[in-house]
Amino acid sequence: MTFEIPKKENAGARIKVTGRVQMVGFRWFTVQWAQDLGLSGWVKNMHDGSVLIEAEGEKKRIESLIKEVKLGPRNASVKEVKVTWLPFEHRFRDFKIRY
Repeated sequence: MTFEIPKKENAGARIKVTGRVQMVGFRWFTVQWAQDLGLSGWVKNMHDGSVLIEAEGEKKRIESLIKEVKLGPRNASVKEVKVTWLPFEHRFRDFKIRY
């Protein structure tokens, strides 16, 4: 009997989060989760009041990050999360805040 190990599917994602997501620790929250999940990429406050996230790594782990940012940190109020899936291009070494 042979067992096949499932292949890990890598992906990229651009995630736009709207609502009360600035000045509530949202970027730090995102960095902590992304690092814990072993993802690479960045998070940034945008001029329109949203937060933009670019993440790369195992697709299931990105899906876990999306689940967490939908909740956000305690003082946040997430209105909408838009996800655009992208090809995995191995563009980032770690996950950090961009200013």
